[in-house]
Amino acid sequence: MNPNAELLRSYAAKYNDPVYFKEDPIAFPAHFVEQMRRGECNLADVEIAAVIAAHLAWGRRAMIVRDCGRAFDEMGWKPYDYVMKGEYRCEPCSLHRTVMWSEFAAICSALREFYLENASLEHLSQDEFRTRIYCRKSDKNAANKKINMLRRWMVRRDGKVDLGLWLNSDPADLIIPLDVHVHTVAREMGLTSRCSADLRTALEITSELAEIFPGDPCLGDFALFGYGVTRK
Repeated sequence: MNPNAELLRSYAAKYNDPVYFKEDPIAFPAHFVEQMRRGECNLADVEIAAVIAAHLAWGRRAMIVRDCGRAFDEMGWKPYDYVMKGEYRCEPCSLHRTVMWSEFAAICSALREFYLENASLEHLSQDEFRTRIYCRKSDKNAANKKINMLRRWMVRRDGKVDLGLWLNSDPADLIIPLDVHVHTVAREMGLTSRCSADLRTALEITSELAEIFPGDPCLGDFALFGYGVTRK
């Protein structure tokens, strides 16, 4: 067992709390979950919101939230209707950092093609998600941070921060969303010694976290977030 296991459990218990995620990209799909519970939208609205919010989730949180808001303003806060209508803002100018509106349009077009024949994104593999929805080349070694973060949002169902709508998926099968920050913190906490932020490293960290959080390794994502906040 990792010598920092108890510390990580304490961080997870504290930071798996909505109070720390009011200004966070998960707030956007969470907004549509509340609407869905009132019968005002459907699962596809939540999924599309998660796809867009996860895609923009890099950089400072304030900037991410601002630019997610711009994207949903463009959609009229009706993601599914906007996607299925097929008329997208498609310009070679920035939506968020290096993400162009044309890239946003390509993702919307891919989502429309998917929803014409499918009801939910849940069954897609990581690589299918990468190629069919995010329009990227296949890369079996990629950590796929945004996809694993989206899956954490949609699968974990402890009723706190994550949304827990994909009931046919097991939280035990989730992979830690690995970016530079998570990788750095994981190395400091002795969860990996690998230098490459790739799928193998993500799986190694996830395996270590699964020993600390049996059946729910991505609860460890909140622990690593908490450690990073405390260190700052």
